[in-house]
Amino acid sequence: MCGISGELHFDGKIADLSAVAKMMEKLVNRGPDHAGSYSDGVLAFGHRRLSIIDLSVQSNQPMVDTELGLALIFNGTIYNYPELRQILIKKGHQFSSHGDTEVILKAYKEWGYNCPKYLDGMFAFAIWDMAQKTLFLARDRFGIKPLYWSKTNQHLRFASNPQALLSAGDVDTTIDTEAIHFQFSLHGVVPAPFTILKGIRKLAPAHWMLINEKGIQKNERYWDLEAITDKYPQKTEQEWVEDIRQSLISAIKKRHDIADVPVGVLLSGGLDSSLLVALLAEMDVPNINTFSIGFEDQPEEQGNEFEFSDQVVARYQTKHHQYLIPNDDVLKRMPDAVNVMAEPMFGQDAVAFYLLSEQVHQHIKVVQSGQGADEVFGGYFWYYKMREAQKGSRLTRFRQQYFDRDHHEFQAMIQTPYLSDDVTGDYIKKSLERQGATSFIDAVLRLDTTTLIVDDPVKRVDNMTMAWGLEARVPFLDHHLVELAASCPADIKFKERGKYLLKQIARGIVPDSIIDRPKGYFPMPALKYVRGDFLTMMQDTLNSQAAKERGLYQQAYLDRLFKAPEMHHTRIQGSKLWHCALLELWLQAHI
Repeated sequence: MCGISGELHFDGKIADLSAVAKMMEKLVNRGPDHAGSYSDGVLAFGHRRLSIIDLSVQSNQPMVDTELGLALIFNGTIYNYPELRQILIKKGHQFSSHGDTEVILKAYKEWGYNCPKYLDGMFAFAIWDMAQKTLFLARDRFGIKPLYWSKTNQHLRFASNPQALLSAGDVDTTIDTEAIHFQFSLHGVVPAPFTILKGIRKLAPAHWMLINEKGIQKNERYWDLEAITDKYPQKTEQEWVEDIRQSLISAIKKRHDIADVPVGVLLSGGLDSSLLVALLAEMDVPNINTFSIGFEDQPEEQGNEFEFSDQVVARYQTKHHQYLIPNDDVLKRMPDAVNVMAEPMFGQDAVAFYLLSEQVHQHIKVVQSGQGADEVFGGYFWYYKMREAQKGSRLTRFRQQYFDRDHHEFQAMIQTPYLSDDVTGDYIKKSLERQGATSFIDAVLRLDTTTLIVDDPVKRVDNMTMAWGLEARVPFLDHHLVELAASCPADIKFKERGKYLLKQIARGIVPDSIIDRPKGYFPMPALKYVRGDFLTMMQDTLNSQAAKERGLYQQAYLDRLFKAPEMHHTRIQGSKLWHCALLELWLQAHI
């Protein structure tokens, strides 16, 4: 787990090492253990390392293989690197290290642009071919690891977060009107290649990009998810449960075993994280470190799920760490959390993950987390409602349960200079009608798993854990497990209103009170039911001189939210006032 950055010039000039150094300064938290750089004329790399696998200096980066004529910087973990290493040795490759980094270098030499297909894991990496003068960038199938870039006529720069790119300069910080529409329709999701700033783009998940010293660029998808659920008509329900169980165990095991440091679990008290602990215990993993966080209650909602996480701790005798954060501390630390956000994150648990990670990193370097389970196995309430709805187009059925604001409300909220067409509706329509899904709900789960989750919970977790040099691994997004689940009939997945397969696997090893309770969410009530000091903070932000000069929002819309903020929630129960305030806070912090 690391932070990567680099620059490639198209005008023949030597790469600007001072710009790369500035970018590296913004990546220190992602990689506090080692710093390294490399340059070759028009190309320069910068790397910050978080040592997880092969802690020796042999795995420091940038990794340069002069014999192969390749240089590499890499962020992530390759879980099948021991098997790939043996395959590559048999093909004649020699290794000087024992980690996963060098495996990528040899894999690129052996398989070229196809090498990402062979990698099982989470990754963003860059490879410089010294002879061909080409830069190859790749990102994992689900975008667990981030990769941002900016391009001018003179150069391309890339990094693990936009803050690094902004620090180097030459970035167009104009607000992207299409991105704004996505941001307020899909609760903070801005799909690749867009970001909120016109001058910063991001590489899409499951894609690679090749760019040469002349600036000629090529992008290609190397993997796609099929959601064809009628391929195995003879398979029984019990066979599906057992196959998913074995695949999940394999996903959890490799994320525990492929590390040279201890691996813990973020334990929320929900089904997903509780199941991770239970299956690790069944593997006879001793002294499992678990971590839970909670916040102050609001009259409408409890601020923690300790009553459930405590049951798992009691059953499996984990080495547990529990933190209760007062609202005053949340408000005090809000600027810190916003400052490290790679992009504006509306999810109220972004701040929670930031505060939890601050505590966890004092004990451990790697954790497993339950993100992805709801998207892969159909756990959210809106899926069930979409599936039950029979009227309207696919877009209509999706929009009515998921969009935070319909286009007419967006037009009433945003000032004229920032308005756009209904780009979100067009994007979702095209995605839901794309081939490769048996039914509407299969298309919905595929869209969520491959696109929406990338720029909501997955980005949040990576961003906030890596802000503290903590690596988060997400076994429910193991691509073998996801492919298997995507081929399972929806009638099985949506028994008992969703997540039936995981409930069956958990039965007997996770307390029934956790399995059978309504779906919970990472509770942070003060950002959902906005009042008191939190309301004052949001009013001050949106009434500030900087906000007025920017002129994003129509005042009449804000006034309605100010008058009764607790009455204005999105379809999936996010605070509309928090959304407006958070975006303005992020813009004030970064541009």
